[in-house]
Amino acid sequence: MHYTFLKECLRVEVIGGKDKKFSWPRAIRHAWRQPKRRFLFWWRIASHLHAIGGKNSKKFAAYLNRRLIRNYHTEIGLAARIQPGLFIAHYNGIVVTSYCEIGKNFTLRQNTTIGIKTLGKRDDEYKIIIGDNVALGANSCIIGDNLSIGSNVIVGAMSFISKDIPDNCTYYTKKENVIERYEV
Repeated sequence: MHYTFLKECLRVEVIGGKDKKFSWPRAIRHAWRQPKRRFLFWWRIASHLHAIGGKNSKKFAAYLNRRLIRNYHTEIGLAARIQPGLFIAHYNGIVVTSYCEIGKNFTLRQNTTIGIKTLGKRDDEYKIIIGDNVALGANSCIIGDNLSIGSNVIVGAMSFISKDIPDNCTYYTKKENVIERYEV
């Protein structure tokens, strides 16, 4: 992850606009005044430090991530590759694995999980790939080893995704409640 990528993410997510110019004082001011942007600011810094490598950088990145988990109840893996435009509506109960690649303008809502199904394989054997302009509804769950979600997808609330989703569609899980009557 390059320094220019970090600045682009902070400009879009923290400063709040593609047409605004990046400056560190402006980014810090926006992060200081708005708690939602504060999370994105510190997570992007931690993710950048983790990507740089080195013993001390990774230790400090892990420390920042632990603080973010404790304060915001949101756990996003530091190795997750998320393009600029991440938006989190409510910081509560969100878990995103490190084994995912997420495109631009991704929206997360509360109690959402993105995770892998099995552990113990090689790192290159599982990856969750999510395209651009994807919105996940509240209480959604994406679980799989090699899973792909296309671009311009809307996932409804309380959806469970374990298979690929093509581009340009809306996905929701149809729930049927079956009530059986027992004769007494």
